[in-house]
Amino acid sequence: MTIKYTLKTSLTGLKTNKSRTLLTLLGIVIGITSIILVMSVGQGAEQAILSQFKGLGSQTISIEPGREPQGPSDFAEMYTDSLGEKELKALQNPNNVQGIANVSPLVMVSATLSYQSETFRGMVLGGSPLLAEMLDLKPQTGVFFTEDDIKQRAATAIIGSKVKEKLFGESDAVGQKIKIKNKTFRIAGVMAPKGQVMMLEVDKIALVPYSTAQHYLLGIDYYHDIMIQTESEAITARVVEDIKFTLRELHNITDPDKDDFHIVTQAVVAERVGIITGIMTVLLVSVAAISLLVGGIGIMNIMLVSVTERTREIGLRKALGAKNGDILTQFLLESMMMTAVGGTVGVLGGAFLSLITSLILDRMTSWDWGFSFPISAAILGLSVSAAIGLIFGLYPARQASKKSPIEALRYE
Repeated sequence: MTIKYTLKTSLTGLKTNKSRTLLTLLGIVIGITSIILVMSVGQGAEQAILSQFKGLGSQTISIEPGREPQGPSDFAEMYTDSLGEKELKALQNPNNVQGIANVSPLVMVSATLSYQSETFRGMVLGGSPLLAEMLDLKPQTGVFFTEDDIKQRAATAIIGSKVKEKLFGESDAVGQKIKIKNKTFRIAGVMAPKGQVMMLEVDKIALVPYSTAQHYLLGIDYYHDIMIQTESEAITARVVEDIKFTLRELHNITDPDKDDFHIVTQAVVAERVGIITGIMTVLLVSVAAISLLVGGIGIMNIMLVSVTERTREIGLRKALGAKNGDILTQFLLESMMMTAVGGTVGVLGGAFLSLITSLILDRMTSWDWGFSFPISAAILGLSVSAAIGLIFGLYPARQASKKSPIEALRYE
């Protein structure tokens, strides 16, 4: 029997019970759609997160206290006192590290900002003019504080556009005084709308001299971060090694596994984000794959019912010369055609839902969440659907092919 005739016979068998065929396809469609959606959103999330760090450029290096987190318990060690004035001066010394363009310490404070009866809960960053330059923060009105303000621990602040809108509305904020942790700060400027940088929504922060944040807001003498900008991308890797050597020598560390600091670069961030999103995607895809298993079992059950209903047809065809392989091929093709159609619809449905989801997330969040459709997801979806048709359709097809033509013709 020719393949053309077998295909025609298989299509006829599927068309005989359209409603049953469509309901059988539903499990495969839902499973493939879920896989496409999860993989697409996962890849979109990875790109959205990485875009927050790419704005800093590959010349930016972040030195954080504590050893590099390897698990949830390690995050408690991130805010140690291993980075202070001594470390900052050592890094600023060109005899220790060459190729540094900018160095700025960073102190972070979660606090409530208030003006008269209005309050705003946000993040206060203790930094320097160099930090503003590295993050490309520009005043829309007023000016940034100076190095003299840092030396004098001046109570001056630069606020984000949303902070200004909440506390002052349409009024001019420059020159006004606000309270941060019960200390009075004079507003020197308002930053231009910026959005997110390094997962930080700049429009909702206040920037103050790091010395002021240390002594008046937190009462500490160390930094939460030291940000460094190299002179060029080409020397970033060498600068990282010089920083490690300098800090280890300063802290008398001979074993790298005992470092009390860790260095984050754009490459490190990309690797971490890729690992995290990859693990989450695999877990979610595994959950979504359960529906494919259910759909596969459903196909096997329906095909067994179909074999039983068409017993006399099988017997008649065998009596006319059809071989066991012809019957096996016919029913196996029916199963695989069902899953192929379901896989195709699932891929198209997943792509459509992924597009809608990315548009919604782009509007609902301030992230640059673009639509991402991984070709690997489409290939995986179609391959899995074909495999399901083959695996779960094989048993019913074998049962059909093994039927005796005499007994099949007698079947009522």
